[in-house]
Amino acid sequence: MDNIFFIVALATVLVYAFAKLRFELHMMQLNSYRNDRYFKWLKTNLVLGTRILEVIVLVITGILILTSGAVVASILFTLLYGLLAYLLFIKKQKKPVVFTKRAQRLFGLTFLLSVIAGVTYFLITGKTLYTLWVSGFVLLLSFIFIAIANILIAPVEKAINNWYYNDAKKILAQRSDLIIIGITGSYGKTSTKHFLHRMLSEKYNVLMTPGSYNTTMGVIKTVREQLQATHQVFIVEMGAKQPNDIKEICDLVHPQIGILTAVGEQHLESFKTIDNVQKTKFELIDALPSGGLAVLNADYEYIANRPVNDRETALYSSDNEKVDFYIKDISYSAKGSAFSVFQKGKHLADFETKLLGSYNLSNILAGYIVARHLDVPDSSVAFAIKKLEPVQHRLEVKVHANGVTVIDDAFNSNPVGSKMALEVLKAIEGQRKIIITPGMIELGEKQEYYNSLLGEQIADSCDYAILVGKNITLPIMKGLKNKNYPDDKIYVAQNFKDAVNHLGSMTKAGDVLLYENDLPDTYEL
Repeated sequence: MDNIFFIVALATVLVYAFAKLRFELHMMQLNSYRNDRYFKWLKTNLVLGTRILEVIVLVITGILILTSGAVVASILFTLLYGLLAYLLFIKKQKKPVVFTKRAQRLFGLTFLLSVIAGVTYFLITGKTLYTLWVSGFVLLLSFIFIAIANILIAPVEKAINNWYYNDAKKILAQRSDLIIIGITGSYGKTSTKHFLHRMLSEKYNVLMTPGSYNTTMGVIKTVREQLQATHQVFIVEMGAKQPNDIKEICDLVHPQIGILTAVGEQHLESFKTIDNVQKTKFELIDALPSGGLAVLNADYEYIANRPVNDRETALYSSDNEKVDFYIKDISYSAKGSAFSVFQKGKHLADFETKLLGSYNLSNILAGYIVARHLDVPDSSVAFAIKKLEPVQHRLEVKVHANGVTVIDDAFNSNPVGSKMALEVLKAIEGQRKIIITPGMIELGEKQEYYNSLLGEQIADSCDYAILVGKNITLPIMKGLKNKNYPDDKIYVAQNFKDAVNHLGSMTKAGDVLLYENDLPDTYEL
């Protein structure tokens, strides 16, 4: 009988091991499988609710092993670790873990190392209940085991990645006729990619990297699995978390045209200085061949002040008439936006779009410049721009059946984008203007400053503010107070669920809601 209870307890601990190691894998995956980023995340997230519960469970089960019989201890092991597993399984994930082949290998090795630790203790002592307790202790330290597994498996992953890289390079080498366009920027690159894809599709068979596939491996996967002989244009979104990330992609695809949408103080947590951001983003422009086209957003100081030699350049702006291409005569309505494009004082075309916000129009302009360069007729471009749909969670406007308008800008907030979103909120027709936001992240030492500024902008644009997370939104609260924003117009929610529940109790027809940013799973409120 004792053995049956022990086997059930052991099975429960193994189920918990799966749930716990899946959680650690998820965090490692969100940190790009890099131990340095993972441990940086651990510095502020080591003491999580689940780890505290683990310690409590270890104390309880340890006492039971010393004071109770095997049956009672086994039953408690089953109940307590079953509860821990349940809590992890029901935990919602904004971006779920993806069990790629790499993830499977890392998970399998981590699981194996954890089992070896438990089995080794059992072989040395022969104590079954104590082995269960040691297994629980090993799982408490699972962050160490996954880091060790990541180090051990690194040579294998490098060899596999090199093979994939070379295979993709061979495929691209056979397509000398392919027009390759690179897009990067601190923000705006995904929207610009989608807009350009829609415009060029009026004339060409176009492939773009899907979703947020903007890493080297994401580009490789797209080339190996989706690039066909019939494709004429390949649009490659290029992201970067450290210097040389964009250069690595460029060395693979060799773009002939490059669009740089922004150089801003996003990801300063990784890059430390704006100069490092500038240098990394310009890796795309520096990789263009002699005579290649560089499309540069002159609205950003760290783009406009960087000279570009031996390449054709097209500087564009949302309002500066001194550059090559610019926008004038912008008007907003319930149907969207209308605007005109000029080139050095010459009127080129008039466009209408469902999209709102000057930054969306700026991204459209970047796409138009490339479409014009590739001889897509203005009439075809106008048709494409009129049919453009908002990229999901990027200033996506929806009017619900209850009469409430929702502006979804939850993808990734930044100083420029949040300001534009608030301008749209202020301008759009409606009764009360309400914002729901946790603020901005990954801005390094500038994070507090920009979130305080966001608070001041909210005070100028919103009738009611719902701040998500007490500690993370303190700078926003400071900005609101700087503008003497009334306390009864502020609600600080514990989490997004609390924010949504509060909204449900107060919204009415005619209200306009702005969802500004959503935190990734690596952030605890």
